[in-house]
Amino acid sequence: MAGNTFGNIFTITTFGESHGKAVGVVIDGCPPNIELSTEYVQKELDRRRPGQSEVSTPRDESDTVDIYSGVFEGRTTGTPVMMMVFNKNQMSKDYDAVKNLFRPGHADFTYFSKYGIRDHRGGGRSSARETIGRVCGGAVAKAVLSQLGIYITGYVIQVGPHKAVKKDFDYIEKNIIRTCDPDAVQAMTDYILDAKQDGDSVGAIVEVTVKGVPVGVGEPVFDRLNANLAKAIMSIPAVKGIEFGSGFQAALMRGSEHNDEVTKYGFLSNNAGGTLGGIASGQDIVFRFVVKPASSITVPKQGIDLYGNEKTIITEGRHDPCVAPRVVPVAEAMSAVTVLDLIMSDRAVAKFFTK
Repeated sequence: MAGNTFGNIFTITTFGESHGKAVGVVIDGCPPNIELSTEYVQKELDRRRPGQSEVSTPRDESDTVDIYSGVFEGRTTGTPVMMMVFNKNQMSKDYDAVKNLFRPGHADFTYFSKYGIRDHRGGGRSSARETIGRVCGGAVAKAVLSQLGIYITGYVIQVGPHKAVKKDFDYIEKNIIRTCDPDAVQAMTDYILDAKQDGDSVGAIVEVTVKGVPVGVGEPVFDRLNANLAKAIMSIPAVKGIEFGSGFQAALMRGSEHNDEVTKYGFLSNNAGGTLGGIASGQDIVFRFVVKPASSITVPKQGIDLYGNEKTIITEGRHDPCVAPRVVPVAEAMSAVTVLDLIMSDRAVAKFFTK
């Protein structure tokens, strides 16, 4: 199966399935002498792991990570870093009923059509459990970026019709929704729990702010910083759209309003979202993406079986009524990998031409 590696110089290759023995990542291109410990990576994984709260899946996984290569005496060696998490709490029998069914909203139909075989247990490779490897890779990228003064923060700004108005970054990790608005968290929580009670799920919008990216990061045309970020975020399961800066609101604006004016003191606005021509402008990079309502619900829906017969399908098992709170660390991870990869590309070119 192709398509499991992301990046050009700093790369991550994820492996494993939802109900297989383990999931993990191989990171290549990591600079040497970066402080890295299992405890550091574990903190990132704990933000993604299941069973955190009443608004996440009750699957009871500790997601305990081990580093198997590329680190010596607490520092990276410059060789490939391999990390792995063993699956401990699979309940594969929950999926026996859908073994020969194509569930609405899932990748069952497309995987089987492409490969002629599929792992029906929790979606196999198409499961969001694959994102464990991304978070591990992102933890390493964050460790490198922090030395460059670059920091990434993700947060939920909308659940259903309920929107965040305030932006208190210190509040994000203090609530189960990972929203930035203390005044919105209760309405968001209630909305999710109401859907959960009905065996249903809800969608949401997540925003990410990247601070400290120097001017010039990003390549013209096909490797634009915002284009690569868009690919990275759109590769996350359940993500259905992305916008930068003022985004789709630009359709309601005139050029005289949308253009970010510049003075000797800096930019007066950030409608562009931190890039111009796909190259970092030195402003905060700001983007938002929407995650769909989780497809695994107990509300009966119409589907077909392996033989084309129409069936009424109910997806049993343990699932998130809203995936947004657990997507936040995944989005941060993919943003970190993308930004670091482009920075390393820039430095590789600069080093070549200064020899």
